[in-house]
Amino acid sequence: MLDKPAQDSSVRTSGPLAGFRIVEFAGIGPGPFACMLLADMGAEVVTLDRVGAGKNMKSVAGRGRKVVELDLKDKAAVSQVLDLLAGADALIEGFRPGVMERLGLGPDIVLARNPRLVYGRMTGWGQEGPLANAAGHDINYISITGALAAIGSREAPMPPLNLVGDFGGGALYLVVGVLAALLEAQKSGKGQVVDTAMCDGAASLMSMFFDMAAIGRWTEGRDQNLLDGGAHFYGVYECACGNFVSIGSIEPQFYALLRQHAGLTDADFDAQMDRKAWPALKQKLKAVFKSKTREDWCKIMEGTDICFAPILTMSEAPKHPHMAARKVFVERHGVTQPAPAPRFSRTPSSIREPEKADIGQLASAWKR
Repeated sequence: MLDKPAQDSSVRTSGPLAGFRIVEFAGIGPGPFACMLLADMGAEVVTLDRVGAGKNMKSVAGRGRKVVELDLKDKAAVSQVLDLLAGADALIEGFRPGVMERLGLGPDIVLARNPRLVYGRMTGWGQEGPLANAAGHDINYISITGALAAIGSREAPMPPLNLVGDFGGGALYLVVGVLAALLEAQKSGKGQVVDTAMCDGAASLMSMFFDMAAIGRWTEGRDQNLLDGGAHFYGVYECACGNFVSIGSIEPQFYALLRQHAGLTDADFDAQMDRKAWPALKQKLKAVFKSKTREDWCKIMEGTDICFAPILTMSEAPKHPHMAARKVFVERHGVTQPAPAPRFSRTPSSIREPEKADIGQLASAWKR
């Protein structure tokens, strides 16, 4: 397990990463989200932002930080940053390749000052390759991995918000990489660069589907497969009220319960795994679900082993009895937001208030 570095008694933190010091170079998307997770888990995260940025101190993704505004084009400011990094455990930046080097804050310079530092780099295309210096967004990064082509209706792909590239393939892989490198550094005494690219992570997330394709259980046509809405027993259905529900009755015993509770006595439903029958069965099931409201179906199916759930909006989700019982959402400064995840039995994560900070004082406190 990670051995926590010595912690300043003045730092009020909780969580398994309490005592770890991370410097974040302000950005958008996956970098801030990754640092939110690390801060929730107790790490002391200092965000370096541009002068006059006026960071929203109530931002969900920016919670738990100490914020320093400075001009990275000023050599004196860069010198202060290097002093701060000398006492840090990890750095996270999300600029295009070469930007940190031009600022005089590239890995060679920083690691020379602090050989144990983990240098986390977050980009869309990666640090090298033909597209490394091109602009892009989540939708572009998942386009070249096979992920976007597999999501949507038969007519066209559908962007899955920016969950697959920015946050799943980006932020979460960055967190895993940084934590793995911190573990290794405690054994070797040496840091390293963690090159996290959203296209790499999104491709990795597709592992199961490449596996299924290799054994003939996945086709490249959308809305034709087991998990993409093609199967009548795994999908989304509209109710009489205009709201939607989801079912995932894959296993035979769960499918039997679906048939029982939905009154699917038609013998055609016996052919659960007959792909050729799926389109017709899906149309029949659409009519069944359209016959009752979402509330009606919740009374009939929720809590059973059908694998059923109502599809809730962002405003509805915090009020669901299960989400409320687990306190999955909390309110801070009048903003409803997800609580820290995952949960730790002995060293619980927590949401800390962001605050403005002085880089000189921080560098002095972090001095090893």
